[in-house]
Amino acid sequence: MDTHKIPVITIDGPSASGKGTIAQLVAKKLGFHYLDSGALYRLVALKTMRSHADTHNTDQLAEIARNLNVVFVNEDIYLDGTIVTDDIRAEQCGILASQIAAHPQVREALTERQRAFCQPPGLVTDGRDMGSVIFPNAVLKIFLTASAEVRAQRRYKQLIEKGMSDNIANLLQDIQKRDERDSNRNIAPLQHRADAQLLDTTSLTISQAQDAVLSWYNEIYAKNPSLDMK
Repeated sequence: MDTHKIPVITIDGPSASGKGTIAQLVAKKLGFHYLDSGALYRLVALKTMRSHADTHNTDQLAEIARNLNVVFVNEDIYLDGTIVTDDIRAEQCGILASQIAAHPQVREALTERQRAFCQPPGLVTDGRDMGSVIFPNAVLKIFLTASAEVRAQRRYKQLIEKGMSDNIANLLQDIQKRDERDSNRNIAPLQHRADAQLLDTTSLTISQAQDAVLSWYNEIYAKNPSLDMK
């Protein structure tokens, strides 16, 4: 299959910026497949914790990444046959995922697995290096962000809705630390690249953010109708 002819929209951005929500909505609207790349790193983190593996042993982490027994079914994620959709959203899992993602061997192990999601009629994917590393030829690249304070409030609301507890001060500190770690890592750092549209959602509703992405894609499609693979 010539994946170069399949339209890909990448939405990269920092933690809790809303990129996952927007990516899913855009994918549903366009009838495209969706990839939450961060889920793969969170799955590696969860498997690492559950198997009591050494979080500093790069070889062990890469081996876990290569052999993940993962199945995505609609909005549910299965690890080793068990639903872990909510488990991978725990803050501890997210923090470890960010640390694990800094290891080149882990990123390499997950690269081809991510690219395999590129299937007709198209793909919308979110993460931190989707446009820069995984899908450099994407037809539309978005860098989606929001203030750290707003992102902490959003994450707090998500956790409360899932019956988890935390406080905004701790979440803000974790988000700021993660931003620094993701932006300064040697491999595939989080950054707004020149070829990506900047979308700041600090003062936007979900609907407004979704409409902005769809508007950009429609402009590109109008100039190149062959992108429509449906």
